[in-house]
Amino acid sequence: MAKNAIYAQSGGVTAVINSTAAGVILALQQHKDKIGKIYAAQNGILGVLNEQFFDCDEFTQDELNQLYHTPGGAFGSCRYKLKSDAEFSQLVEVFKKHNIGYFFYNGGGDSQDTTFRAL
Repeated sequence: MAKNAIYAQSGGVTAVINSTAAGVILALQQHKDKIGKIYAAQNGILGVLNEQFFDCDEFTQDELNQLYHTPGGAFGSCRYKLKSDAEFSQLVEVFKKHNIGYFFYNGGGDSQDTTFRAL
């Protein structure tokens, strides 16, 4: 069974964050032979922890084009830094529960610390 993918964004959203989201989703859609479901988390890592996902499988090219030009963060954001080993364990359990094998986290330094530690 192919692993699922999830995209999340955090920190202060910029004019280009939705373009990045659209590019990631489009790239994942082009590899459906290797990728199962495509999700985006609502409000960054908090959406992952709370299992609040958008289903991005059926986004059309027109919808992705609109996303490229949508201001703000379409999927929401947060400035939440995981604080404990328990939260990292919860993150791993959510990934296992939803068969997540690919995690794309768009943000600044704290976001990258999260992805590094989650590995």
